[in-house]
Amino acid sequence: MPANSSPHPSEHLLIPFAGCSAAAWLPTVQALPRESTRHFSQLLQGMRRVHTDDADARTLSPPHERALARALGLTSAETPDGVIPWAASDAAEHLQAGAGQAWAWITPCYWAMGRDHATLTDPAALALREDESRALLAAMQPYFETDGITLHYLVPDRWLAEGELFRNLPTASLDRVLSRSVDAWLTDTHSARPLRRLQNEMQMLLYTHPLNDARAAQRQQPVNSFWISGTGALPAGWDNAKEKISIPRSLALAVFNDDWADYTQAWAALDAGSVAQLLARQRAGETVRLTLCGDRSAQTFETSRPSVFARISSLLAPKPLWTVLEPL
Repeated sequence: MPANSSPHPSEHLLIPFAGCSAAAWLPTVQALPRESTRHFSQLLQGMRRVHTDDADARTLSPPHERALARALGLTSAETPDGVIPWAASDAAEHLQAGAGQAWAWITPCYWAMGRDHATLTDPAALALREDESRALLAAMQPYFETDGITLHYLVPDRWLAEGELFRNLPTASLDRVLSRSVDAWLTDTHSARPLRRLQNEMQMLLYTHPLNDARAAQRQQPVNSFWISGTGALPAGWDNAKEKISIPRSLALAVFNDDWADYTQAWAALDAGSVAQLLARQRAGETVRLTLCGDRSAQTFETSRPSVFARISSLLAPKPLWTVLEPL
């Protein structure tokens, strides 16, 4: 961290999918009314860039997850792509699990089967009830146990899985795979083979499970597979001390739904809400941070003490929003 960077900003706003590679994205942000991004432009005029994370859109961990993990001390420069111990963090918080154990998130989900590939649909759309989720977990548990994996219920659409297999296993974030073909994101290593076999076995088990018959009768999507993510073990000495970080998901949801009218509305709501609040804190003399994330990279900005030149520049018309976001 730079010497003049505050180690503990009062507020950190981290925005996933502020940029993306979809063809409709650039025309959408270029057409945003200036009033919809007024607070955003004013906020950036009082900031300087303190960190840039450049990669490409094929990394297993997207930029917003890498930025969040770095802020929380969950990763270091040596952490492999796709090994961010989100599940281990949950296990420490909810199960009081020890730091040395390896964990993963297991997400029950629906793969839409096409002619050439399977597409992972949004697990939230299943609207699983707790009793349904627990019934599925109980049916699947014996198969996981044969590979030394213990499942723990967390919430209906997310379980915790404990097992040594997950210690150094790279996995793709759900945010990389949602509404996309799963083939490009399935881990294809020797250590992942038992899990690929488990996915095949669970597809056969779930195909005839009574719960899916009941869901079909109610015209609900079945649960026909699961996704593994958030793998790894907590770093030694991690103390669960969390920086205060806000992570709005409205832009992400609009991108996943390919709904660019919603994306426009989400920017306006962000500017009037979270961004305006961050600007008010900055004007009150507090040090604040803003991290903007896209498919490829993330840029973090922090309150700066402006030079005379910067104060003069701030009186000029701000750059259009899209020129700031396009590199993401």
